Amino acid sequence: MLNRNLQIFLVVAEKRSITEAAEKLCISQPAVSKAVKALEEELKLKLFERDKRKGLLITEDGYKVLLLARQMSDLENRMYQIAFRSNNFLSGKVKIASMPILTSVILSKVFYNFRQKYPAISLELIERSSAEIRKSVEEHQVDFAITPFPFENLDHEVLLKDRMIAVSKEPLDDMPVVDLSIQPERYIFFKEAYEASKAYLDAKSINTSKFFFVEQADTAISLAECNNGIGIVPELVADHLSNQLIRYPIKPEIDVQISLIGNDLKNLSPAAAELKRMIVKFTSAMKNNQPIN
Repeated sequence: MLNRNLQIFLVVAEKRSITEAAEKLCISQPAVSKAVKALEEELKLKLFERDKRKGLLITEDGYKVLLLARQMSDLENRMYQIAFRSNNFLSGKVKIASMPILTSVILSKVFYNFRQKYPAISLELIERSSAEIRKSVEEHQVDFAITPFPFENLDHEVLLKDRMIAVSKEPLDDMPVVDLSIQPERYIFFKEAYEASKAYLDAKSINTSKFFFVEQADTAISLAECNNGIGIVPELVADHLSNQLIRYPIKPEIDVQISLIGNDLKNLSPAAAELKRMIVKFTSAMKNNQPIN
């Protein structure tokens, strides 16, 4: 379904660079440029523009072609996987997006078992922020993704329900429950979880302007271990990162949902559906405190 020019176009659009695309494809830069030019001539469209500062930029028409080409690539992958499955052999490629902490806590274990069972399937992982993960799903860059919370306009399936807790190096004798409205400058907040609960905190009139925000939950834990403040992190993260911090409930309570998201989770390719099944089984065991194989 995808001719060679379209395959090269997909890589150039991903890398935003002729040089990097050539390196990934193990072909010459002139060959990459020739393929892009041939596709532009065939479609009678300008797919890229050059910017002196930003480099290669995709045009509005190029972006539309990119979305369709990704869907074509996905359909092609699905067709081959169906053919392989009919012969009792699962192969192909699965692309998934995740946040680094969820890769560490969940996917690293699942990937090992998946690779042992299906060595012919190629796995590709993209680690990004929640906003970038959402975009990767919407633009069909990945089969599905795993995030700390679902997005209403995308298909989603809740894996685990978690809660935010406070972690501190020293005992907080004056605060058996950490009240986020008191001395907000003490709190080191995991940014992704904050963004998911911002509307709720605003409704509770919590002044969040003095919170110290960090990109990763493990950073909040590391800073708390060095007495830089009180970390506010998901309990699941605290459970799976080695630390000697003292835990406290917080007020107001903040729940976190770790979910699978996709454009259509019920219509995945055979390989992606199998990976999803193994992730659901793994997180179900975690949730029920069962042995995890």
